[in-house]
Amino acid sequence: MERDKPPPALALKDREPAFAAEEALAHHARFLEANLSAIPDYVYAFDRERRFAYANPAMLALFGLTAETMLGKTFAELDYPQDLATVLNGHIDQILAEGVTVQNEVFFRSPTGQAAYFAYLWGPVRNRAGEVELVVGVSRDTSERRAFEESLRTSEARLRAATELVGIGIYAWDPASGALEWDDRLRAMWGLPPGTPVDSAMFEAGIHPEDRARVQDAIARCVDPAGDGSYSIEYRVIGRDDGVIRHIATSGRTSFAGGKAVGFIGAAVDMTQQRAAEAAIRASEARFRGFADNSTNLIWIGDPAAGIITYRSAAYSRIWGVPCEAGPTDLATWMQDVHPEDRQQVDHALARVAAGEVVQFEYRLLRPRDGAVRRLRDTSFPIIDGAGAVTQIGGITEDLTRDEVRHVYVVNGKPAEARALAGWVRGLGYRAQSFASAAAFLDLAPALAPGCVLLDLRRKREEALSVPRELRARAITLPTIALDIAHADIGCAVAAMKAGTVDYILVGDEAALETALAEAIAACQGAARAAAPDDGAAARIARLTPRESEVLRGLVDGGTNKTIAQRLGISPRTVELHRAQLLHRLDAGSLTELLQLALAAGVAPSAGYPRKPA
Repeated sequence: MERDKPPPALALKDREPAFAAEEALAHHARFLEANLSAIPDYVYAFDRERRFAYANPAMLALFGLTAETMLGKTFAELDYPQDLATVLNGHIDQILAEGVTVQNEVFFRSPTGQAAYFAYLWGPVRNRAGEVELVVGVSRDTSERRAFEESLRTSEARLRAATELVGIGIYAWDPASGALEWDDRLRAMWGLPPGTPVDSAMFEAGIHPEDRARVQDAIARCVDPAGDGSYSIEYRVIGRDDGVIRHIATSGRTSFAGGKAVGFIGAAVDMTQQRAAEAAIRASEARFRGFADNSTNLIWIGDPAAGIITYRSAAYSRIWGVPCEAGPTDLATWMQDVHPEDRQQVDHALARVAAGEVVQFEYRLLRPRDGAVRRLRDTSFPIIDGAGAVTQIGGITEDLTRDEVRHVYVVNGKPAEARALAGWVRGLGYRAQSFASAAAFLDLAPALAPGCVLLDLRRKREEALSVPRELRARAITLPTIALDIAHADIGCAVAAMKAGTVDYILVGDEAALETALAEAIAACQGAARAAAPDDGAAARIARLTPRESEVLRGLVDGGTNKTIAQRLGISPRTVELHRAQLLHRLDAGSLTELLQLALAAGVAPSAGYPRKPA
């Protein structure tokens, strides 16, 4: 038996390949373990009994365990929540049975107290026979990524809410390729349907031709590396599909890299409504100033708290006898021009206005330069802000002093001819004022001083003849003289007279024109002397409906809405509506002013009618 044993040296030689293979396997295991230990992800494996077969150091640290205490344990034994353990065991069974890969994300709180979202990827490990003997997995803490994504979603939601609230369109531009990215709000500003592809050509085509050069200059500046990359401009856009002109305000900033423009982000807002509102305000202010500057009545605005006058119309110069710019700006100095006997009542009236009332009062003015006495009537009113506070007061001051009528209003659409006519009229000793169109004259006609109209029919005849027709329709007493071409036929004269002109003169007949002007001015002067303030009130009241007259008489008698309604057999609400209509039709600012107007027109209280208690 001893002879059958191989020599020791020979036995050792036969085992060398096995030793080499074991050493190579051990080296490979050490290399793999070193790599798995170095990565921050959690690496682990499960056997066919759903027990942990491997856990890298990161996984062991997560649980606060050693390999000896963790390996061989199931999820239940490691105190996993039951519902989570059920899901994970199901994944292991599926991989063992089907050899598939499973990917998922779950929330997990480890025994060490670390709570986070973990994304994991599990897959099969097969033996030489192709059977799945292990399930290997890797997990990663995704809490930071999820927090970032949630923050990004929140930020995007806020940006979307903000852009929707103020109507901002967002866009991006690649300066190198020219590629554009627009949201649908910006597309709408260009008159494009949602989702319409856009490019630089479409962008430039939409810009108003008059604004295109400015936009191109602004773009060139914002991509210049020598600048700060800012872009801010407002321009007009003509909608491609709807043809609407919109005002677009846009701003943005270019990003640079290596001395070149590499990106641009911008925002745009449709300013059309705001610009239209501003234009309407400017037009309204222009109309107001046009009316105020041509009105024979003084229109003024003051700040009662500061004690200053903030606005005076041109009529101040005529009434006070001094230029507007030379007039006092503080109310105390202005009060010095009021007749001493009237100052107390004026001061009291203005105090009532500052308290929120509409007040009409008369007083005498001592003109500062010549000492002449002017008798004035002022209708003053409070100017209230959005909070209901009186921030300013205003007034319309009418000069009741009788002056000689010398005004001639020249309506001629050609400036050179209008200047010539106005100069000729002034040469006769009249005051001349020119209007470029019938519409311009009619806008101011109700506010003009008594006088006559010199109407040139040589251009836009039908438009010009609207002047006497409209004056007659509005009951405005401004006699109109028509001036026509020298070879006009009798039909032209008949048409002018039917329209309401008082005379018809052919160009070149200066003697006839001078006579016609004198007669028209004389007629105006006679009417001015014959008319009295009470006559105007009576004329307005005479145009009321029978029911409005009954309600007015009830108010004069001191009745309330209820007592007037009982007397007339109507509802108090109907009386209230008639009362509002009376204020509107008689141009009265308050019930007090309405009653003053009625009494001035001769509407006396009825005898025996019950009155309100004092």
